[in-house]
Amino acid sequence: MIRSVVISALLAALAAVAGCASTPHDAGWITLLDGSKPSTMDNWIQNTEPNWRVEDGTVMADSRAGKDSTFLVSKNSYSNVEIRAEVWVTPDTNSGVFFRCSDPNKISAKNCYEMNIWDTYKVQYYATGSIALFAKVDPVPKAGYKWSTFDITADGAHLLVLMDGKQTVETNDSTYASGPIALQYGGGIVKWRKVQVRPIIH
Repeated sequence: MIRSVVISALLAALAAVAGCASTPHDAGWITLLDGSKPSTMDNWIQNTEPNWRVEDGTVMADSRAGKDSTFLVSKNSYSNVEIRAEVWVTPDTNSGVFFRCSDPNKISAKNCYEMNIWDTYKVQYYATGSIALFAKVDPVPKAGYKWSTFDITADGAHLLVLMDGKQTVETNDSTYASGPIALQYGGGIVKWRKVQVRPIIH
């Protein structure tokens, strides 16, 4: 009996230590969008047609009235930051995470960095996992029909993208310094489960 109590106590202590060890990695993240918490939509502006909706624990879009992409644009701007996004798409989905956007009223790859999510994009080296116009991806990872987690680091001129923990691109560029984040819908189906940011403090 005493032995089992001691073993249980040791296991509990080890679990507590493991929990504490994971805390620094998870600390500092700010949730901007959570499909299970519709109130987080208040952190964003729909700067075009209101085709985004909360459904089944996600924030999704699957249609648009016009021909142009629609966006959710964060109300806050970010400079040096980590971005983590959990997303589900179809292979034909045209989506992406735009960051450091210089004009929040006219989002495009010509005034933001765009981490592209588009498996079937005709220019494959700027398909899923790339930073369009700035960092080519090779090989091209596929995001269609599954949940993926993208981690973007923008730290000064250093730009890094991970997809499910694996690096897709890394580059240095200082074209854009600061601005809001924008989530794109340009076709197919896109579902965002969670989007978080963690400011980088030097």
